[in-house]
Amino acid sequence: MKEYTPEYLDFLRDIITRHDEEAARKELTALHPADIAELYQDLDIDEAEFLFRLLDDQTAADVLMELDEDDRHKLLSAMSSEDIARQVIDHLDTDDAVDIIQELDEEDRDEILSHIDNVEQAGDIIDLLKYDEDTAGGLMGTEMIVVNENWSMPQCVQEMRRQAEDLDEIYYVYVVDNDYRLRGVFPLKKMITHPSVSKIKHVMEVDPVSVKTDTPVDELTLDFEKYDLVAMPVVDSIGRLVGQITVDDVMDEAREQSERDYQLASGLSGDVESDDTLFNQTKARLPWLLIGILGGIGNSLILGHFESGFAVNPAMALFIPLIGGTGGNVGIQSSAIIVQGLANGSLDVSGSAKQLFKELGVGLLNACIISLLVFVYNVFALGPAQVTTIAVSLSLFAVVVFASIFGTFVPLTLERFKIDPALATGPFISITNDIIGMVIYMSISSALLSAMTPGM
Repeated sequence: MKEYTPEYLDFLRDIITRHDEEAARKELTALHPADIAELYQDLDIDEAEFLFRLLDDQTAADVLMELDEDDRHKLLSAMSSEDIARQVIDHLDTDDAVDIIQELDEEDRDEILSHIDNVEQAGDIIDLLKYDEDTAGGLMGTEMIVVNENWSMPQCVQEMRRQAEDLDEIYYVYVVDNDYRLRGVFPLKKMITHPSVSKIKHVMEVDPVSVKTDTPVDELTLDFEKYDLVAMPVVDSIGRLVGQITVDDVMDEAREQSERDYQLASGLSGDVESDDTLFNQTKARLPWLLIGILGGIGNSLILGHFESGFAVNPAMALFIPLIGGTGGNVGIQSSAIIVQGLANGSLDVSGSAKQLFKELGVGLLNACIISLLVFVYNVFALGPAQVTTIAVSLSLFAVVVFASIFGTFVPLTLERFKIDPALATGPFISITNDIIGMVIYMSISSALLSAMTPGM
């Protein structure tokens, strides 16, 4: 990855200011499309547009795919529908072209599609737009090499050469029957070792790993990792080959999903970037902050209800942060483990009961250790007969056990109802455990005060 120093950026801006197209082209020619996309992040829109106009069509299309959605939209907004169709879409694989078109308004989509000269490509794009973008159908491309199982080796090689002329990369050669149903994969090594084979079906590898068009993206990611694939064929409901998904598409989608989950776990209700407007960032952050305020108000109401207990035993107030913080930490730990297991496929919702019992065991063990350590501390700090000494340890035990079970139960329940379980690793768990922790602590403390203090 090329690094852009302030001096280089000043040098480039001077070229742009002077409108020195020859010097600008010389600089751009030496850069990879990904480096050019990174460079655009440090330029304003007018500077980026000047450089973008100097790129050849193929490089311009590649640069657009490397940009984030907001920067890409800015450049596309400055182009006519005809230019987008002929200078961008015509030079992209169908899956990338669909990604671009999906980001535009429906009216702009139709206009761009009408300007695509390649009718077959336009038809493929229209077909792909029908699929949900979070499924295999929405992620696949139609560029691939396909041969018939009944072809001879010479016929197969000739057809492979013809199809390869329109492809940038060749991952696998797929074998279909006369009804275009996927039958196998033809290893390129067989061309050398079996040059005179009568039919391809005698040397193909049968039953390749494939997915259906409605397979969710998160399942795709697990399959690619499990089988160490670089590409995977996509079939329809009756087994006909309709497309191919490559590992780079899956990695891009996995990264985006990881970013969404991280933001959701951090209490962001929308997808935001560091360069988004103040309004967009505020809109994404504010909902959970308001919920946190409501949680804080709830806590204050709970504490106010037990005001008489603080008057009798002020030391109770010293351990409120400990109870709340411990419950939140335990809950987040438990939920994070569950969310990770659901994400990597090592945990299934069908095993909910087993996981709950396991987490209960972990919670009980942690609760015993934590409450014992705090009890020993309080014995020396407050004395063994103090209400707070006993109340804090009992409360910690109950809070840790509850937080462990709650942090396990919530993401499993969300997953069962098809809601992103990453929601359970963020403020939701912390706020809930904080409130429940206060109720437990205050209830135990008040009960012990009543029992150990005559007259209460």
